[in-house]
Amino acid sequence: MATDYATVATLREMLNVPADDTSRDSLLTRALASAARGIDTATGRRFYLDDTASARVYRLTGRTLCDGDGERLLVDDIGAPSGLVVETGTAGAWSAVTDYETTPDNAHARGRPVTGLLRPSSWGEGTTRVRVTARWGWPAVPDEIQQATLLQAARLYRRKDSPEGVTGSAEWGVVRLSRRDPDVWALIEHYIAPGFG
Repeated sequence: MATDYATVATLREMLNVPADDTSRDSLLTRALASAARGIDTATGRRFYLDDTASARVYRLTGRTLCDGDGERLLVDDIGAPSGLVVETGTAGAWSAVTDYETTPDNAHARGRPVTGLLRPSSWGEGTTRVRVTARWGWPAVPDEIQQATLLQAARLYRRKDSPEGVTGSAEWGVVRLSRRDPDVWALIEHYIAPGFG
């Protein structure tokens, strides 16, 4: 499933489960979904792209930055330019806005989402809300997120064999599992949404 950032087949391969052995697919699917949602929660964003555009309303207070270029509204991740509509107003009366730029520059060309809308002057005197209709999420799942999902899913799958967070081996003896996998964290930490972590 696209929202799980990786496939069961890839997870099977990572765990050295034969490709024709589907007896564990239910557990593997749940582990993938849990790992993906855990990464979403840890980063404050999600890395799949909505199929269709939907509207979200933003209050300007606390979400705008003023600099020499104008006034920038910080928005959730916009993963595709198609269907992007920006309006100002209130619930009963919205007016289309066309004199804005998306930021950061060239975001979609670099496989990153748009996270801000910049107006050269301001969002308008008395404007308190902006409605943005867009396809939310990321243009594509980053490789680091896919790998982190697989690592975390493998860890969650194996967790069934380590009651109380303790595992053992003949070589090392009994070992307590750490709360956070350092490799997963190293892969996802630079994707944490600004102001979230």
